[in-house]
This record gives sequence, structure tokens and C-alpha cells, in this order.
Amino acid sequence: MATSSRSRPVRAASTALLLLLAGCSLAPAYAPPTVAVPAAYKEAPTGWTAATPLDAAPRGAWWTLFADPVLEGLESRIEGASPTLAAAVARYDAARAAAGEAAADLYPTVTASADAVRQRTSARRPGANAAGRFTDATAGASLAYELDLWGRVRNSVHAARAEAEASAADLAAVRLSLQASLADAYFRLRGLDAEAALLRETVGAYSKALELTQARHEGGASSGLDVSRAQTLLSDARAQISDVANRRAATEHQIAALVGAVPSALSIAPVDTGVGSPPPVPAEAPALLVQRRPDVAAAERRIAAANAQIGVARAAFFPDVTLGLAGGFESSHGGLLSAPAGFWALGPLSAALDLFDGGRRQARVRISRAQYDEAAANYRETALTAFREVEDSLAAARLLAAEAADQNSAAAAAARTSDLALTRYREGAADYLQVVTAQTAALDAERAAIAVQTQRMQTTVALVRAFGGDYSTPDGALPARTAMLQADNN
Repeated sequence: MATSSRSRPVRAASTALLLLLAGCSLAPAYAPPTVAVPAAYKEAPTGWTAATPLDAAPRGAWWTLFADPVLEGLESRIEGASPTLAAAVARYDAARAAAGEAAADLYPTVTASADAVRQRTSARRPGANAAGRFTDATAGASLAYELDLWGRVRNSVHAARAEAEASAADLAAVRLSLQASLADAYFRLRGLDAEAALLRETVGAYSKALELTQARHEGGASSGLDVSRAQTLLSDARAQISDVANRRAATEHQIAALVGAVPSALSIAPVDTGVGSPPPVPAEAPALLVQRRPDVAAAERRIAAANAQIGVARAAFFPDVTLGLAGGFESSHGGLLSAPAGFWALGPLSAALDLFDGGRRQARVRISRAQYDEAAANYRETALTAFREVEDSLAAARLLAAEAADQNSAAAAAARTSDLALTRYREGAADYLQVVTAQTAALDAERAAIAVQTQRMQTTVALVRAFGGDYSTPDGALPARTAMLQADNN
């Protein structure tokens, strides 16, 4: 009894030591690298604030800001039909499964076994006078568990979960990229529709001008040169209609590919209502960008994964400790599942450590640290790129608005000049070269106005992409799949 009393403190101390070691982790304390965040965007127009007056729009469905039913219908097809998005979903599912596989090492491995052997023993074996026959039946289970004293398993789990969260952010980035690419192509298509409508109207005007020059030529009031010039303008305008139609067909085919349809299965009816006007998109506080952009979130999660891998590499310098447990029943003459047939074994408690590996473990630690440094540099680069893209889009939105106003004024002035030149020619006060020059300038100015308005719509899409999606998403909100993954981990 005295011996047992003395052993209790030893066992208690050993248990406390094991519990202490079980909480040990050799990964460095993690903190994402800091990025210098500006207090305000340089290119934000005066009066832009962090307010979100359009926060009643459906969260994530940022394209509803344009109030275009056709665009909304196309965007809704991406989720279920895009092969690019389906591949990203598969990658995310694989990352989640890898995280689950890593987490399985937190639990013991239990193996059940059963076997039966019919055996004949030799009559000439030592101590025997005759041969024997018997059946040996065994049923039992064994357990093996790695004592995670140095945090190798836990850090592996942390790394796998961080990679899965990064994959969720990658999925959100792919989804946003597809949605933005579709909207960009759609507004380019509508710009071509507006250009085609202008050219058809121009062909009608040029046809009337040709009839006028032919009538004047037949009356001797103008030369055949005027007729040739009028015919040239008309034919050139008709050729440009074909060129626009060709570009529109290619854009429509691109949209079909983005929504996962074959080109022959998708047809978008042209409209004559113009490109439209971009909705106001308020500027956010710069700090919110780091939380919202999925590519920035993915880069940060990969830093966390690399940080945990340092702990995994460090744990290799300490022994792997494994505990075994086995038990079951064995009998050679019936009564297998009875108390006398039971057996059990606790152990082995084994430890294994490489004493010499030629520097392999040191190299793995250096590799893991280098991979962490690479991930940190990629994070800073991604964040800086995000801020640059916002500044670019804000500058483009502001400057294109001013350009559109000036270009519309230029188009209106050119149209008046064309009308005056044609009137003067009809009255015999000017030659047809002035008409040709004025009509060409008017067409160029009107097409430029359409191009600028198309760019404004595309810039709004680029700005939404730069902000990471719907700017009305609350601070700190995560993509749906990331939130679901964190719920699973908890």
C-alpha cells in the first residue's frame, strides 16, 4: 500500500505533463501582414462617402443596379450552367474533403478483426504423443492513437482548413469574375446595338443625300464627282453595318460560352434604346476592401496555412508517440463470446525519432518559412493591386463622365454642321465636299459618343469587381460557402 501511495503523485505528475504537452504547438503565433491602408481614395469624387443608398438591392446580385431584365436573366444562368464555375466548386469540395481527411488524425483509428483457423498439430511435436485437431476462433478490435504532443496533427488540420477557406474565397472570386465578364460583354453588345442603329439611320440619310446629288447631276447643277462622293459615303456606311454585325455575333457567342450554352442555343434580341446610363456607385472606406475582396481573403488564408505548416515541419524534430490498445475473444473449443475467452492488451506505447537524416528536417523548416514569406508577399501584392484597381475604376468613372458630356456636345454640334452643309449644298451655296466632310465628322462624333457611354457602363462593372462584389454587403460579411465552412469547423 505504501508503494501505491508513493506512485500516485508520480502518475498525477505524468498525466499533468502529458496534458501540458498535448496543448503544445510549434507554429509561430499568426498575424496577417499589415498593408498600408489609405484614409480615402485619391480618385474618389468630392462628396462620395461610405454611405450605401442602394442597400435595398439583393445582396450579391449587384447587376440588378442596372435594372436590365435581359442582363439579370443571363446572370442567373451562370450559377447552374457555367463549366468554369462548376470546376471551381469541385476544387472547393476537394479542399473541404482534404480538411476533413486531415481532421481525422485527431481521433484514434479503430480496427475490427475476426478470423477462424482449423488446424492439425504434428504428432511429433515436443511433448505430444499424437496429432491433434482444433479450431482457433478470434474476434476483437484494436485501437491506435498518435499523441499529438508537439501539435503536428493540429497544425496540419489548421493548414488544411485554411486552404479550404482560401478555396472558398477562390470560388467567390471565380463567380465574381464570371459575373463581371458577362456584364462587360453584355454592355459591349448593347453598345454595338446602338452603333448598328446609328449606322442604319445614317444609311437612310446618306441614301437621301445620294438621291439629291443624282437629281442635281441630272439637272446639270452638280458634277458626277458629287454623285461618286455620295455613293462612297453610302457604301462605306453599309460596310460598317456588316462589320458591327460581325463583332456583335462574336460578342453574343462569348456570352453564350460564359453562361454555359452553345452559341446556336443563345440569341439576344437587339435593341434600339441605346447603351443606358450607369448607376451611381458610392465609394467605400478603403479598409472594407480588404475584407470584401475574395482574392485578398484567399491570399490571407494561404498565409495562415503556410504559418501552420511551419509548426508541422518543426514537430518533425520531436518523437512521434503512438498508443495502442487491443482486446477481444479467442477460443478453440466453443464459448467464444464468454468471459474466460476474453483478452486485452494495453500498448504498445511507442516513440520514434530520426536521429540523423542528413539535414532533411532542417530543409523542410526552411522550405516552410520560405513558403510563408512567399504567401505574405503575395498577400501584400494582392491587396495593393486591389487598391490600384479601385483607384483606376474611380478615375475612369469620373473622367469618362466628363468625357461623355463633352463628346455628346461635340456630336450635337457635328450633327448641326452636317445639316447646315447639306442645306447649303441644296441651295447651291456650297460644294458637296463640305457635305462629305461634315457628314463624316458627324458620324464619327456620334459613334465616339456611343463608345464612351459603353465604356462608362463597363467601368461601373469594373468598379463593382474592384470592390469585390455588392458594395451593400455589411462589414465583415463572408461568401456563403466560407461562412458554411466555418460553421462546419466550429
